[in-house]
Amino acid sequence: MINYLVRRIAISIAILLAVSFAVYLIFAILPFDPAALTCGKSCNDPGIIEANRKRLGYDLPIITQYLIFLKGLFFGRTFGEGQATIFCPAPSFGYSYQEHACVTNSIMEALPVTLSLAIGALILWVILGVGLGVLAARKRGKAADTGSTIFVLIGTSLPTFLTGLLLLVFVVVKWRILPFPSGNYTPLFENPLEWLNTMILPWITLAFAYAALYTRFVRSAVIETLSEDFIRTARAKGLSEKVILRKHTLRAALAPLTTMAGLDFAGLLGGAILTEAVFNLPGLGRLSLGAVVDFDLPIIVATTILAAAIVIVMNLVVDILYAFIDPRVRVAA
Repeated sequence: MINYLVRRIAISIAILLAVSFAVYLIFAILPFDPAALTCGKSCNDPGIIEANRKRLGYDLPIITQYLIFLKGLFFGRTFGEGQATIFCPAPSFGYSYQEHACVTNSIMEALPVTLSLAIGALILWVILGVGLGVLAARKRGKAADTGSTIFVLIGTSLPTFLTGLLLLVFVVVKWRILPFPSGNYTPLFENPLEWLNTMILPWITLAFAYAALYTRFVRSAVIETLSEDFIRTARAKGLSEKVILRKHTLRAALAPLTTMAGLDFAGLLGGAILTEAVFNLPGLGRLSLGAVVDFDLPIIVATTILAAAIVIVMNLVVDILYAFIDPRVRVAA
């Protein structure tokens, strides 16, 4: 098991370094001058552009820039000289001249919003998807199975932005159950009720689509597991259907769900752009979208690398969890 963990961690670190360098290389070969973008789209002052180029290190070779970036993640980084010096503490993802702030500060302001969105939606869609999937499998061919099939078809057909807009139109505008999104985020421990009012509709929007996919997956997995020999053996021993479902069927059927949930959760942490845009949430998705519109290269690079890092780390976590859930993985390792 130790060898398996060490090997997986080493592979994850190598992939993370390769991906981060690839992102740096891609933006380095794009046909625009990153230094010219630091003073605005209409800026054409060569003096300002050259000063920003030197201040941000764009005059250095790409390899040197990347090594300085890695160093900044662990030790912080200083931009500029003399009175114009700006220090961004570790972990430093760079400095944004569009926002006039360290990129890490912008990310740390947006990250709690996306975390709240992703965690709440994950809980909802796992509970709903697993519950409906198991019910549909147990009631195969009956009304419950038909109802879950209709739910799956609707959930997989409706785009996320359309689901969000429908919730806004009916829940907020027509029925006035909740206030219209203000674009401000209230932390959980500052005002729990306001936090819940802000996040409940985005949670439902994301959970609706994902729960439909999970319902279909869980239904198929449970039906397949119920036909296995060890389930027939458990029934022959006289175990009740509830015990068979809880101790045998779900453990075998839901093990692959760990991988799905981990990767889907990682994808949301990278930024649920459409949902954040519909509900005006200042999360990582809206931060990334705004950076693309404003050509804010440091934030674009940082959010791209961060999203890749989240996926790689969650892959590692899922592999470790799967090794504990399924002993065959540990034996094979």
